[in-house]
Amino acid sequence: MPEVPPVSGLLETALYVADMPRSARFFREVLQLRPMIEGDRLTAFDAGRSGVLLLFLAGASLEDMPGSGGVIPGHDGSGPVHMAFAIPVGSEDAWRAHLAAQGVPLRSEVAWPRGGRSLYFDDPDGHVLELATPGLWPNY
Repeated sequence: MPEVPPVSGLLETALYVADMPRSARFFREVLQLRPMIEGDRLTAFDAGRSGVLLLFLAGASLEDMPGSGGVIPGHDGSGPVHMAFAIPVGSEDAWRAHLAAQGVPLRSEVAWPRGGRSLYFDDPDGHVLELATPGLWPNY
């Protein structure tokens, strides 16, 4: 069998949102993410470490999207999904204060066995977002 080429990282994470301006504003203002593309159907944010957060308007990407370079297969999602952002050790108090100032309530906090800490909260569509320090996983 030929050797499988390695995966070098996770590049994109997608959330499907009901109101693009509301959701884009949340990620821009609450998490201070920088938009790279902004539109009615898709907004792409720089999520750090070469990661990209894609916000798709729910139901607007069901059909294949032909383009000059090829076809992007249709996709969509529903229900509350989960994603986590990496934050530095020791920044939890600052994040708690920032989220409170933005009117974003924490849903939960977890202290992990490896020493990592997580703060959980919801975005405007009910997606469960996490801010996690190193020590959560063996590779983080």
